[in-house]
Amino acid sequence: MNNHRRTILACIDGSSYSESVVDYAAWASRTVENPLKLLHNIERRNSPEPNLSGNIGLGARETLQEELTEMEAKRSKLLLEQGQIMLENARKRAEEQGVFEVSALQQHGTLSDSLISMEDEIRVLVMGVRGEDHESKDRQIGAQLESVIRAMHRPVLIVNNEFTKAPERILLAYDGSDAARKGLDMVATSPLYKGMECHLVHVSKDAHAESSLLKEAAQKLEAAGLNVVVAGLQGSVETALLDYQSEKNIELTVMGAFGHSRLKELLFGSVTVKMLSRSKVPLLLLR
Repeated sequence: MNNHRRTILACIDGSSYSESVVDYAAWASRTVENPLKLLHNIERRNSPEPNLSGNIGLGARETLQEELTEMEAKRSKLLLEQGQIMLENARKRAEEQGVFEVSALQQHGTLSDSLISMEDEIRVLVMGVRGEDHESKDRQIGAQLESVIRAMHRPVLIVNNEFTKAPERILLAYDGSDAARKGLDMVATSPLYKGMECHLVHVSKDAHAESSLLKEAAQKLEAAGLNVVVAGLQGSVETALLDYQSEKNIELTVMGAFGHSRLKELLFGSVTVKMLSRSKVPLLLLR
C-alpha cells in the first residue's frame, strides 16, 4: 500500500491529551492529504475474579455472581457509549479544522494488538504521551506506550503539549543508524516538513566526529528545499538534545526509537524513555 492510501491514525481516550492528539493528527492529515482515522480502544480490565468460595450459601453465591456479571455488562456498555461520544466530538473537531475525510473506529482488546492489525493502513500514528489512567503522573510515560512504539514499524508521533500552530522548526537527531536514515528520508521527501527549518543534530563524544556524517545528510535536506542548521553536540544524548530544543525553540523532534538492546537499556537507561518523559515538545519516533 502506498502512502497516499494510508491513514493518519489518532488514538483517543478520556485523557487531557486527546484534543491535542486530534489537532496534531488533523494538521498532518491536511498537510499530507491523507484521510484521518480516529481510534478508541476498549481493553478488558485485568482485575482478578472475586473469590466466591467462602462460607456463604450456594444460592447466595450464584446470585452474587449474576449481579457481578450484570455489573460488568453495564460497565462495558457505558464504556462503549462514552467512547462513541469521544469519537463523535473528535470527528467534529477535526472537520472544523478542515479535514474532510474522517472516519471513526472502536476496537476491543489490547491497544498493541489493535494497532498491529491495522499497521499496513497507517502512515503516521498519533498518540498522547500518557493515557487517561496516567496523565496525573508527570515524567511518567503511559503504561502501553513503550510496547506500542516497539511493536510498530510506522512513524509514531507522541503528543505532549497543546497544538497552537503548525511546527516551523524541527530537530532531526541524526547518528547514521538505520532509524536515523529513515528519519532523514522521511523529512526530505514528505510534504509534512516542506518549508520548515530543520536542525540536523548529532551528539557524540568527539566534536569532530559529526562533520563527515552530517555533510551528506545536510545536502540531502537542502536539496529537498529545507533550511538546514547543522549542530554537533557533546555530552549525554538526551540532555544535549533537550537543552538544544529549549535554546532553539524547537517545536518537533524526529528521532529513532529504542535503538539498543533491552539489556543495554536496562543497564544504562533508554534514551527514548528519557526523551519521552522529559521532552516539552512532541516526538516523532521511528523504528
